[in-house]
Amino acid sequence: MTTTAPQTGMAFQLNDLVLSYGGKPVIDHLDLQVRPGEILVLTGPSGCGKSTVLRALAGLLRPDAGEVLAEGVPVHTTSRDRALVFQDNALLPWRTVQSNVELALKLAGTPREGRREEALRWIADVGLTGFESYLPKSLSGGMRQRVQLARGLAGAPRAVMMDEPFGALDAQTRSSMQKLLIDTWRAHPTTVVFVTHDVDEALLIGDRIAVLGRAGHPLRALHDVPTPRDSSADRSALRSELIAALDTPELI
Repeated sequence: MTTTAPQTGMAFQLNDLVLSYGGKPVIDHLDLQVRPGEILVLTGPSGCGKSTVLRALAGLLRPDAGEVLAEGVPVHTTSRDRALVFQDNALLPWRTVQSNVELALKLAGTPREGRREEALRWIADVGLTGFESYLPKSLSGGMRQRVQLARGLAGAPRAVMMDEPFGALDAQTRSSMQKLLIDTWRAHPTTVVFVTHDVDEALLIGDRIAVLGRAGHPLRALHDVPTPRDSSADRSALRSELIAALDTPELI
């Protein structure tokens, strides 16, 4: 794994947060804390505002009311300390794998003379050595997501927001990417806020899981996940509880 400057996870506080998207209110008075260095999973039914919360954390969406605090400071704009990884292919199609990763390093202020070596280390970390000169169109979906992960983490952000990044992948590739994310997070500690519809993915990845509901019930449940992830701890009861929360009529 790469040996960039040590990261320290960023803490967030959402206080009485109200958010609209496309003129429609989707988050109504949400209170939620994100602990530094944890993986917090946001799940809930379609339209409950999971992705909207991510955009507010990233500084892409201003609250209608309430506040988003990062380390106690209101979030009003984007920052290189906060990265966002999407499900769809957000790579620049005219840039090679290496060039896409180097761009993130450039934006993070890495000196020109160190970018190539650092990019190559990140590319190796995500298992893409040999593909440095490939354009995104020449890569599989899973490989493109590996590049996105490398690019998202290369600038040593203190927080990474991930919007269903593995949702479009086949089961085998998705499992591989989940393991890669956990391994990379362990090697490069940062705060991760991860959106998914998949309860099993939430249980595998998360330290805590927040179940969001409709605007009238912005936070339906908040659960700690048994750790460590590679233990034999029984998560079946929590799985049933999460499924029940997602099936609650009040969410509809």
